[in-house]
Amino acid sequence: MNRQSSFSPPRPYAKGLLIVGIILALMGAFYWFFARGSVNLVTPKSQPSAVIFVSKLAPAMVSLLVNPEQLSNWQRDRVVSQIKTSLLTKSGLDYKRDIQPWLGDEITLAVTNLDTDYNPDNGLQPGYLMALATKNVEKSREFLKLFFAKRVLAGGNLSVEKYQGVKLITADADKGANYLAGAVVGEKFVLFASDRQVLRAAINNVQAPDLNLLSASQYQKARKQILKDAVAVAFLNLPAVAKWQGLNLVAPIYDSQILSLGLRPQIETSLLSTTAVLPPSLPQGQPGGLKYIPDSPGLVIFGRNLSNLGQSNLGKFWQQAAVTIYGSESEAIARLVKPLEAIQNRWKINLGEDIFSWVTGEYAIALLPHQDRVTPDWVFVVEKTPQVTTGITRLDAIAESNGFNHSSLTLDQQKIAAWTELIPESGSSLKVEAKIRGAHTTLDKYEIFTSDLQTLDQVLHPKKSLIDSPLFQDSITPIPKSNHGYIYIDWQNSRNIFRGQLPLRQWEEILDKPLFPNLRSLTISSYGTDTDVLKGSIFFQFAH
Repeated sequence: MNRQSSFSPPRPYAKGLLIVGIILALMGAFYWFFARGSVNLVTPKSQPSAVIFVSKLAPAMVSLLVNPEQLSNWQRDRVVSQIKTSLLTKSGLDYKRDIQPWLGDEITLAVTNLDTDYNPDNGLQPGYLMALATKNVEKSREFLKLFFAKRVLAGGNLSVEKYQGVKLITADADKGANYLAGAVVGEKFVLFASDRQVLRAAINNVQAPDLNLLSASQYQKARKQILKDAVAVAFLNLPAVAKWQGLNLVAPIYDSQILSLGLRPQIETSLLSTTAVLPPSLPQGQPGGLKYIPDSPGLVIFGRNLSNLGQSNLGKFWQQAAVTIYGSESEAIARLVKPLEAIQNRWKINLGEDIFSWVTGEYAIALLPHQDRVTPDWVFVVEKTPQVTTGITRLDAIAESNGFNHSSLTLDQQKIAAWTELIPESGSSLKVEAKIRGAHTTLDKYEIFTSDLQTLDQVLHPKKSLIDSPLFQDSITPIPKSNHGYIYIDWQNSRNIFRGQLPLRQWEEILDKPLFPNLRSLTISSYGTDTDVLKGSIFFQFAH
């Protein structure tokens, strides 16, 4: 990976705040799914007000736009627990008594800059800012005084100063470690920062508006994409985030991203590009090829025209992310979707060059899980075009060069083409058996490829197809009719396929609890015709 040597981990306090921000956003997004009773939710304001404190060069900002008391009990407990961890540890203060009475409807966390001391010897030392909206300024001032008084009693050193008319309080704990600064600004916010310089900069950003994030052109463009009913919002400066994480963002086409989490079970994201990039082809009409996908797959990818995907906005973003995080696209596939890597290795092919290049019509790819083994079966449905015929001839040549034989057989009066491999039987060098490594046939206007004959038999004699599944139909209903395709994941059936690979499953391991206890499926889609914005959503479906 293209990692830089200047990265150093955040300080314990700052790291705690970072975790809080991410957890708050996630908790705010999904509180309605886990509620065991009614939730008294007011309409969220959708736009974070604390953006005025954040520098236009800040790497990241995340905001929860509802009060924790509006969340379900489970959600509220998690949010409160994280606030206690970051702010109230060993303070002797109580959230319910000391924070809840004044806490308002916004909690914003920002990584304000990448290096606060500009000392090359200790690597990057990011600055962190937390802004808590207050609905009772007097009680919030009382809390601030009490909070820092407790830190002094614990052995810290206290300093107070006036800066631009604002009273700043700074204390260190453990005799010199973990600085923390705080202030009540105006009548609306209580600020905490990882040091005094970060807090001063936040105040400067308010008094000189051209310095804050609200004045940044990319943020102005991005905030127009925020859902009107958003309960949480995150904005990322992608080059700065990459540098913060020790990565080198190679030739960035997309330099910023905004995510908004709506009242529906939905995360909407928009990536803003620095240059015009054409969107991929739009699938036309009903997804007819999905009727050949058996019910209950682990993963389905549906779309149109894979041949131009690499030059589209979606392909450019994939290339940017893959190279930045994993060093190459092939390494990204190996880390994220191991079954696809296994197919490439077995057949000694490059998916992009040897298959995607001749898929110009509708397509569907499905991975079918097994209970008794990790490796899934697969189905690949392609709309017939002249290029498909050429592509099959090319695959035949690759198969023969790898020692496979091209055979023809009939299965229930259906003509099948198969790639077979001759393998000596166990205990005998004179007897061999033919193992089918892949098969394909033509149905209607589609060519269907499968990993083996048993899977193809499921396609020919389906008990139920994916297109007839109510769960699947419900999962794609929210997607705009004009879209670039989608990825559908059955959360339960994908366990063996993606164990430890999907970021959501990694988050579950980190938090030691399921993020989404009742999650049944998630569907990822992109849509829109703008050449400078790549818009997409993740839709979640939960068991009732």
